[in-house]
Amino acid sequence: MSEIIDKPLVARKTTSVLGASIDVLDWDTALQRIKRWSSRRESRYICICNAHSVVTTTNDPAFYDVVKNADMATSDGAPVAWLMRKMGFYNQQRINGPDLMWKYCTEANKSGDWPSIYLYGSSEDTLRILLLKLSSSFPALKIVGAYSPPFRALAEQEEQEIISNINASGAGVVWVSLGCPKQEKWMAAHRGKINAVMIGVGAAFDYHAGTIVRAPLWMQHSGLEWLHRLCSEPRRLWKRYFVTNTIFVIKAIRQLTHKN
Repeated sequence: MSEIIDKPLVARKTTSVLGASIDVLDWDTALQRIKRWSSRRESRYICICNAHSVVTTTNDPAFYDVVKNADMATSDGAPVAWLMRKMGFYNQQRINGPDLMWKYCTEANKSGDWPSIYLYGSSEDTLRILLLKLSSSFPALKIVGAYSPPFRALAEQEEQEIISNINASGAGVVWVSLGCPKQEKWMAAHRGKINAVMIGVGAAFDYHAGTIVRAPLWMQHSGLEWLHRLCSEPRRLWKRYFVTNTIFVIKAIRQLTHKN
């Protein structure tokens, strides 16, 4: 839309969140960068960083490098955006994966000059439902491919076929739903190979397909989306939220105390 694409490109600005390099930006700037890069078929990747992602950078050197070297790393998760506001970036918004994907599709549906998309990840059933949902919600959106990879390491030939298929599709944006940190490491390994902007969006495919129910808006706006997810999948997510969120809070207090 014109209010986004007609603005001059804002210079990148980042800050350290527990040592992870996170971009200071708003929705318009994030979408503007994605459109600019994808229109040129530039090979880039974007990390959507919540508290779990940020804490993981503190104990996984390889993942730390992936986030550090990302072309953009956004403040997904209320705790990350909250800490950035406490650090002086008072207008920092929560730039989360599901909303970023939906906003991009909304803009692409309005204007034909937004690049086409490719869906990579999740299950075949989820992808089938998601394709129907996106086609129904955004009839003008150009979806040029979708692939659900197997739950195993790919053979070299399979890997090359996937890269060739994505590049041949002409997609400008590849939405990646493999879960953290797998999706971020996959994107980093494919920068320079896939000629598109790769964006790791976690559970966004399931949310938009309706296979996982997202928290109501009041919980999202109150920073309680993590609690909704925990109640939905307690066995799988209890450690991530109870342990990781506690570590995040402790480290955040230390960072703010040291800063002051």
